[in-house]
Amino acid sequence: MTIAAHTLGCKLNFAETSDTLRRLAAEGNTIVDWAACSRGAEKADLYLINTCTVTAVAEKKCRAAIRQAHRQNPDAQIVVMGCFAQVAAREIEAIPGVTLVLGNDRKHLLPYLLNSANLGNRLNEISQDFDGPDNNNLQDFQDLAKREGFALQWSSGDRTRTFFKIQDGCDYFCTYCAIPFARGRSRSASIEETLCAARRIADSGSKEVILTGVNTGTFGQHRNESFLDLLKGLDQIEGILRYRISSIEPNLLTDDIIDFVASSRAFLPHFHIPLQAGSDHVLQLMHRRYDTALYAAKLQRIKAVMPDACIAADVMAGFNGENEEEFAKVLSFIDSLPISYLHVFTYSDRPGTAALRLGEKIPVPVRHEHTARLLELSERKHRAFIDSQLGKTRPVLWESSPHPSNQALKQPSTQAEMLGWTDNYIRLCRPFSPTLANTVEQVTITPDNIVKDTD
Repeated sequence: MTIAAHTLGCKLNFAETSDTLRRLAAEGNTIVDWAACSRGAEKADLYLINTCTVTAVAEKKCRAAIRQAHRQNPDAQIVVMGCFAQVAAREIEAIPGVTLVLGNDRKHLLPYLLNSANLGNRLNEISQDFDGPDNNNLQDFQDLAKREGFALQWSSGDRTRTFFKIQDGCDYFCTYCAIPFARGRSRSASIEETLCAARRIADSGSKEVILTGVNTGTFGQHRNESFLDLLKGLDQIEGILRYRISSIEPNLLTDDIIDFVASSRAFLPHFHIPLQAGSDHVLQLMHRRYDTALYAAKLQRIKAVMPDACIAADVMAGFNGENEEEFAKVLSFIDSLPISYLHVFTYSDRPGTAALRLGEKIPVPVRHEHTARLLELSERKHRAFIDSQLGKTRPVLWESSPHPSNQALKQPSTQAEMLGWTDNYIRLCRPFSPTLANTVEQVTITPDNIVKDTD
């Protein structure tokens, strides 16, 4: 079969999609580009959509992707898997064109199902067998959260960077979040098994590995192993030059972890630390496991030992209780922090979550206003961080694929460029040179070599 895949959501989803496609290709299937299918240049027999349920916007994008795939080839199979598929299987199954819905507990079955005889009937049989949760029944969500089992997965196809899934699930049950219901309890492989998989990644030629998970800092807790011990083991693997931790909760980011990253061979000065709210009152309503004082202390510790570190934060706009007085605290607190940029999300109700029972709802237009103001603050913080790095020399890992020059639209004959990230996550460019692909070069940051459209 020819298969096209589209991934929504987090880096963890990208790792899982890539791992699934690698297994499907090993079974003799041909992987084609989703974007090429969208342009009509390719046509697939099966469209695979890996979904997200973090926000209502993510779910809307999932529905749009399903409709797009069905328009591209009405005769194709459409498989929808992942978090949204886990919590809304009945709804998704009713969308025209959908053949199979596989939640997180069943998505690993896809390569086996495609090898089954009488494919179409088999897919429909499995699809009908999975009901998904009843959004009006909290017990359904609690049952979903009890799932166990874990598979190490990683992305492939880009020799430069690999997303490596080291952990899944979450035990925190923040009041706004449906992810524990979609992915279950926190779990991971052993340190030994994880290091073995990392050596396979090193053998593939990838030079940078991004550690991904739902709550990565809880790695190994149910095995009496620690995240820090995993980091120490990964740091010793030859062939991998750089590691990034995709995200870690502030209450799990210990001083020992910060100090290890600062002194390690390969871990980079780049941290993604969810904040969600800059108000202690709102953090309590969210049932977050820290306050603003702890969060600020973690950032101060990072900057004390890694002054040029890049620090990103997730922030949710418009959660219950974030009235104008509390939002003023949010803006003031974030403005006071050495944050390099924000990922801003607008709060939306998630079925089955405790936030539905909380009072002081923020009107949707106000939520969007708060989102816009946080995005403006993020842009200002990011510009200030970039400016602070001008004239400094940082190690850059150059990517293997050439890209059009920044001036290509005005001057089509302009030489292709290659892009790369500094250790502290600034994207730079230079004229393409095949000999530099997938290598690290010391580069001085200037206004001319900064890529302006980084996220």
